[in-house]
Amino acid sequence: MSAETKKLTIIGAVNEGIASCMAADPKVIVLGEDVGDLEGGGIVGVTRGLSAKFGDERVRSTPITEQAIMGAAIGAAMGGYKPVAEIMLMNFTTVAMDMIINHAAKCRYMSGGQTSAPLVVRMMTGAGISAGGQHSDFLEAWFCHTPGLKVVIPSNPEDARGLIVSAINDPDPVIFVECSRAYGTTTDVPVDITPIPLGKAKIVQEGTDVTIISYSEIFARAKLAAVELAKEGISAELIDLRTISPWDREAVIASVAKTGRAVIAHEAVRSFGVGAEIAATLQEELFGKLKAPIKRLGAAFNPVPFSKPLETAHVVSVEQIAAAARSTLT
Repeated sequence: MSAETKKLTIIGAVNEGIASCMAADPKVIVLGEDVGDLEGGGIVGVTRGLSAKFGDERVRSTPITEQAIMGAAIGAAMGGYKPVAEIMLMNFTTVAMDMIINHAAKCRYMSGGQTSAPLVVRMMTGAGISAGGQHSDFLEAWFCHTPGLKVVIPSNPEDARGLIVSAINDPDPVIFVECSRAYGTTTDVPVDITPIPLGKAKIVQEGTDVTIISYSEIFARAKLAAVELAKEGISAELIDLRTISPWDREAVIASVAKTGRAVIAHEAVRSFGVGAEIAATLQEELFGKLKAPIKRLGAAFNPVPFSKPLETAHVVSVEQIAAAARSTLT
């Protein structure tokens, strides 16, 4: 393995991950609205260059019909292919929920294990770009609530590349969520591509006083909060979930058992969210060992506002994460 690194954005990372899988396996195909190079290689260019390299037969731009995209992807998956289907925005999955929930997710179960649907459904979402309430929701809890689906949400380029490779090679359907606000995030990543196992969180920073659990772009805010807390002598352990279904129970429980305190932060609305599931599990497993009530942070229970000041206030902030961590120590 080479130790050489290069700078890469999340857009470039996902593109490289898909390209590496397409080069390794001719059964990997891409389909979705505007994914071909003639249409720009996707709305933000994630698939740019793939049709030029692998041909229009393997990178298919589709009509604007999410149900047809998912139906074609499921059929191709059952026929031996590994489709990477792009639904332009997470909110648009609502049009294709029957296909995703009743067909892709249940394919293995309904066939008694005889048939699987090895496909990836990519989508972008997130507040902060003034896209309004019908284009910005984090709806991951819907998919996490569905048996048969894995849900992956990377926070940085290296993870995005490694996770998309593992998602494509997984034998079952994977929901792959990309935060539009974080697409330009640039870091140094190894030149060699290393798959990252699904379901494994990453302890990015060890600490002793409080565990902060997050994912997607909110994790970057958690890191900044940890810097502020360190100035006050508060040692925060940082966990990037990376996969939220199945989430890494073992790593999270072990961390909170050590610190005795937990803050869970995500962009989705706080009510009925992923944070609620994690908090409930921690309470069940660590009852009597926790030093403070678990804190959950998420958006208010309303659609994402279009107004810039309201949109900014809608998303969990660095200050809110730091304040929640402090409150567990008082």
